[in-house]
Amino acid sequence: MASENIRKWAIIPEPNSMTVGEGTVLLPYAGRVNESIAIDDGDFLLAHQLVADIRSATGTDWDIATGDMWSGFIRLRIADSWDFDSQDGGTAGAYTLTINTDGITITGCDFEGVRNGVQTLRQLIRQNGAVLPELQIADAPACQIRGYYLDATRGRVPTLAWLKQWADKLCLYKYNQLQLYIEHTFAFDGMSETWRGSSPLTPADTLEFDQYCANLGIELVPSVSTFGHQYVAMRTQELRELGEFPEDADRPFSFIERMRHHTLNVADDRAFAFSAQLVDSYLQLFRSKRFNICADETFDLGKGKSKQEAQRVGVAALYATYVGKLCEHLSKQGREPMFWGDIAIEMPEILETLPNNVTLLNWQYDPEATDEKIQLVAQAGAKQIVCPAVWGWNALLPRIDDAWNNISRIARYGIDCGAEGMLVTDWGDFGHVNDPRMAVPGMIFGAQYAWNPAGDTAENDLLERISRVEYGDCSARFVALLRNASTQAVFTWRELVEYLELDDGTGNCNTDVAQTIPCLADRLVDHLSDCGNAMTVREARNRMMRNMATTIERIPQANRALQQCMVDIAPIAAHMGNPGITAAVRIAMEGQLLLNRVGFALAEAHDVRDAHDAGDWRPSDYRALARELECWCEAYAKEWNATSQPSELHRIQETVWKAADELRRISK
Repeated sequence: MASENIRKWAIIPEPNSMTVGEGTVLLPYAGRVNESIAIDDGDFLLAHQLVADIRSATGTDWDIATGDMWSGFIRLRIADSWDFDSQDGGTAGAYTLTINTDGITITGCDFEGVRNGVQTLRQLIRQNGAVLPELQIADAPACQIRGYYLDATRGRVPTLAWLKQWADKLCLYKYNQLQLYIEHTFAFDGMSETWRGSSPLTPADTLEFDQYCANLGIELVPSVSTFGHQYVAMRTQELRELGEFPEDADRPFSFIERMRHHTLNVADDRAFAFSAQLVDSYLQLFRSKRFNICADETFDLGKGKSKQEAQRVGVAALYATYVGKLCEHLSKQGREPMFWGDIAIEMPEILETLPNNVTLLNWQYDPEATDEKIQLVAQAGAKQIVCPAVWGWNALLPRIDDAWNNISRIARYGIDCGAEGMLVTDWGDFGHVNDPRMAVPGMIFGAQYAWNPAGDTAENDLLERISRVEYGDCSARFVALLRNASTQAVFTWRELVEYLELDDGTGNCNTDVAQTIPCLADRLVDHLSDCGNAMTVREARNRMMRNMATTIERIPQANRALQQCMVDIAPIAAHMGNPGITAAVRIAMEGQLLLNRVGFALAEAHDVRDAHDAGDWRPSDYRALARELECWCEAYAKEWNATSQPSELHRIQETVWKAADELRRISK
């Protein structure tokens, strides 16, 4: 691993066993890939992947054949049981790769093994062109399930074309499962009031994408909210009576309330009929036997319409009974239920009621998470998949350090506790302002640690490898600069949304929003008892901004550092030949510069000052900043269209415009 040759290229995930020789192998200018028919790759997709990468890297066109009558410089085959077992135990997804002067041979334990070996070779070709290193690899995954969970409902619905690009990328890094998170953004029959205006995915989209994923060796697992997170549905005329608080259905839309208030009243028999209809119609579109019913964050359970029933049987029993019915409903149809484990872990008695075929999706997003909750599920004997996060939500720039700490830690816990696999989550809270392309480093962290959690322990080394393999960055600095830029996010999209949504529209404080902001939650009750009146929006915003005073002090310095990151990353990005990611990163960085300036201006308007650093506190030109925000928003909208349907872009725009209007208001 220390040779000069190795330092010029990388493989992600890092193989378990690799021996690199001293020589190199020159690919022929007119070669052939021979793919065994036994691989069961109907359209010879794997051979075509290699031919496409050879053409892109070398400009030469290769042939494809099958059968022992045709030679091939690259040979793809399924192992005989005896020769592969002796090397690697026959683990599903395992492969060997040999590159020498006689040619290149990939031998897989199964289709997935050959697929995985092909992805390793593709990475080598992309970095080395026609001259490959001599080497031998024997490799197998640590986790049998290596999944990715993509939010396609909280504001951003991907285009089918972009979903296919994302599946291609997941394949390259050896993922074998994908789930799309759906609340209201699917065109279910009879539910047009719920999905109207959201650019919903359709049955035709799903059938096409399911086939596309299957060809890549990726299992597309259906996932739809069936209990909590029904905010949009519970605000409709037709379905609002199924919610815990139907009386709140006409309140103004709120990003924050969407995350908090959304639970079905499961004491009403109509709720199960509604959920079962979602399940029954959705599952018919997928070949997977697995089904994720979600059932997470049921915050309102037992507090509204179901309060009387919850008092009679207990909240835990109410939850467990409903989830149990849905799981049984799926089991009777030959499906394997999955659901998020947060409620069951909070109420461990639920764990004892789970059927044997149910898998708990144990999400832990804290970068410093311990293994306590994963151990709890393991000790209860329940099946689990561990679920870390790419840490992109509520932000324009991904929190790469948090993603690395969280994913690397949770992967190790999962292996130690016998989890069935890992599902890396990518959420879009508060309108999905985060461009999905910003999640690529976190996705690749997941690929590395689900495959080989002991193979790479230094974050900076992995950032360099990602820069080379994914972005073609010979300097190996691109991802580190993106990471450095993200650390300069002082006033983020989350703080902007919180500040704006504290206004309930009448000049009073929105208490539902305030309760989610730590510096306000405790003060609400005290304020009411002290003054006898509800807190005004002005009072709430004053308190929020003053609580951020120490953080706000960093903004001038942070923006200087962020501007330097932009200067440093520009020439690197120019040589990568990827204008899409270049534009996405530039727009995200410019947007964060503006957000920081907005936070600075709002602190100024609320008389937050730092007497020790007065030189950096200069009066803001509020109207000029408002105009800059609006111009940036137009550029942002164009980048949105590169990956996503229109969906809820308008909500992002309305939030930016509201911020611009607030700046103009405080300028008077």
